[in-house]
Amino acid sequence: MTNIVVLVKQVPDTYSERKLSGSDHTLDRESADAVLDEINEKAVEEALKIKEAGEGEVTVISVGPDRATDAIRKALSMGADKAIHVSDEALHGSDAIATAKVLAAAIKKVEGFDLVIAGNESSDGRGGAVPAILAELLGLPQVTYVRELTVDGSTIKATRETEDGLTHLEASLPAIVSVGEKINEPRYPSFKGIMAAKKKPVETVTIADLGIDAGEVGLANAWSTVTEASPKPPRTAGEKVEDEGDGGTKVAEYLVGQKLI
Repeated sequence: MTNIVVLVKQVPDTYSERKLSGSDHTLDRESADAVLDEINEKAVEEALKIKEAGEGEVTVISVGPDRATDAIRKALSMGADKAIHVSDEALHGSDAIATAKVLAAAIKKVEGFDLVIAGNESSDGRGGAVPAILAELLGLPQVTYVRELTVDGSTIKATRETEDGLTHLEASLPAIVSVGEKINEPRYPSFKGIMAAKKKPVETVTIADLGIDAGEVGLANAWSTVTEASPKPPRTAGEKVEDEGDGGTKVAEYLVGQKLI
């Protein structure tokens, strides 16, 4: 029996225009459609595959505002069993370290967890550091950038993908795994799953419930902040090359001028 925790995050849709707020330069989450991050769908799918291969329970954990409930319900409609939603205004602007502290405290609420699965990085932050920080805080082995994963008793076997090739790794449970884009193709929630998700338990907690002080989280306590931001400039017309027999030379000269060759 494998009890699995999956970390999920609600992010602005990548097809929407994303921007920073003018007041504190944090991500303006109200300006774009909010969705369950695609990499988290893959994390949920991998957890469900492990569960279906044996026995166990899948608990979803998310840190975010009230609207993050929509992302949680999406994960539940795919087949996860229950969820913990950490929602607290004090969390606004928290960095990766503070977020990991909160997630670690929430994970500890899941009794007897064997495996924590996360995406390798979120599409809004692109930090890719939270799984590693969690492993340090929880004192667990970590296997990152996984493209294949199997559970064999009290051991996980994983294929890790990097720019240099593939590495085959093993770790003892409990452990933390972050998955990459090639891990699987997530299922679509069925109508039955969507209806069932409405009845599945979602426990909403604050940082006080987790024993975390407000002085440890939030923008004022972040290790990094954005001090200035400006919208990206509009796209301009490219340089047109008229080919009069010397088009190749002109293109090469342009690339040299741009220091591309």
